[in-house]
Amino acid sequence: MITVEEALRRGVSQLSARPELRETALQDAALLLMHTLGVTRATLVAHPERRFTTEEQVAYQAMLQRRVVFEPLQYILGEQEFYGLPLKVTPAVLIPRPETEHLVEAVLARLPKDKPVRIADIGTGSGAIAIALAHLLPLAEVAALDLSPAALSIARENAIRHGVQDRIRFIESDLLAAVAGERFDAIVSNPPYIPSADRETMHPQVTEFEPAGALFAEDDGLAVYQRLIPQAAQSLEPSGLLAMEFGFGQRDAIAELLSGWDAVGFIDDLQGIPRVALARWP
Repeated sequence: MITVEEALRRGVSQLSARPELRETALQDAALLLMHTLGVTRATLVAHPERRFTTEEQVAYQAMLQRRVVFEPLQYILGEQEFYGLPLKVTPAVLIPRPETEHLVEAVLARLPKDKPVRIADIGTGSGAIAIALAHLLPLAEVAALDLSPAALSIARENAIRHGVQDRIRFIESDLLAAVAGERFDAIVSNPPYIPSADRETMHPQVTEFEPAGALFAEDDGLAVYQRLIPQAAQSLEPSGLLAMEFGFGQRDAIAELLSGWDAVGFIDDLQGIPRVALARWP
């Protein structure tokens, strides 16, 4: 039986054989090892002499093999943290990104915590945005909409895990179609916005594993906004908030689509890239 130290060394070597994984090989191998053994990083460091069991070796090697073919670490571990909340993730849902936390922060800054508010989250995926908002706005009622029944099932599990399932409705819907006629104080969305033409240039861990329908859109990545913005205008209360994440280089096109709206503004991410669009319907 090999030691933990030797297992980690072998794991790093195995992952580093892939140039695309070399930069994160040590971090990835350590996380997979911690998951296999059910220990913290501190325990891993403190006991490098610990011996692996045969079962642990088999489990660790199986996870390394999944990572070697570029499967995202989050799918292998089955979890991703978003806004401090651990969420279950599977290939049925997009892995929540740190940039999307800017969208949540922007909405939280503009909605009251002490009054009931009705929110629609379009393309909820894992439920990250809907659950974070419901968690931090105790009087909020959220409609979490998605085209994918599999995604809605994961989102529901995550809502139950964090005790907010009673204030979130999970609805299969193409954008706002299933709630036509309802009115909301805020509509939020992280829609697919990567231009379809960019797919060939992206890392295989994104293109081969994450759901394409949650990532890519036609018309230079703007197709969903072209449909969502007019629908939001019909579904918001007067002065209701529309908050959307968007991609690199799309700021001006989004601003044009929001002509006729009030209080149009943009928020940059930590790299200084415009990332969140905000507007209110007159």
